[in-house]
Amino acid sequence: TKNVIKNIQWTTAKNFTVERGRQQIEELISTWDIHESWLHHSEFLDEEELKDSTRYHYRACWGLPTRRKPVPRATASVYFVIAVSKFKPDTVPVQVFYRLESSRLIRRPEQCQFREKWLQDIVANKIACIERL
Repeated sequence: TKNVIKNIQWTTAKNFTVERGRQQIEELISTWDIHESWLHHSEFLDEEELKDSTRYHYRACWGLPTRRKPVPRATASVYFVIAVSKFKPDTVPVQVFYRLESSRLIRRPEQCQFREKWLQDIVANKIACIERL
């Protein structure tokens, strides 16, 4: 069986706002198959003006709090960019990219299904690093 890549209908450039972008990132995250014990918060970081687009940067920070340790020992961040073209018609949807904090690989939601294992690996690597110190 082929895995279906889940995505959402992204807003058009005309209807884009910083808050709408954050809401749509939350909507995308809700399609990811991640265990409910993972908690996250998302935030807007920065706006970047480029020659051909305006890029809006966001972060979703993930952790695994427990009753015994309500503050996770380590967290994993996913960085999102929403690009609004300066040349395409404003009726065209925005472009969305994301990358993991530990990686330079840029992914597109419509091309790659997010995997919980990526978060697990980041947190495990950080904890291993902390324990070595």
